[in-house]
Amino acid sequence: MISLFLLVLAMAFVTYIPRLVPLLWLRDVKLPPFLKRFLLFTPYAVLASLIFPGILQATNSLTSALAGGVVAAALALLRANLMLVVIGGIAGVYLVDALL
Repeated sequence: MISLFLLVLAMAFVTYIPRLVPLLWLRDVKLPPFLKRFLLFTPYAVLASLIFPGILQATNSLTSALAGGVVAAALALLRANLMLVVIGGIAGVYLVDALL
């Protein structure tokens, strides 16, 4: 049991060091405004690239999957509540499936 704990502790240390070292060494480096702006948009691009394939494979019909994704995206752009976005996406899929 103690060896397992030491193994987990060592793995935590090994994954923490590559994050800590650049943070300490590059603390005083000033980034150009273009790079700062680019880095601000990176989380949104990564999130979209993770979600989009899941939307396309969510149903058996590509049409209904895209309809649900479009409804959810439209509601999200209108800044609707997250629960409403999810329910709207489900309703979009259901309505298109019912019509086809």
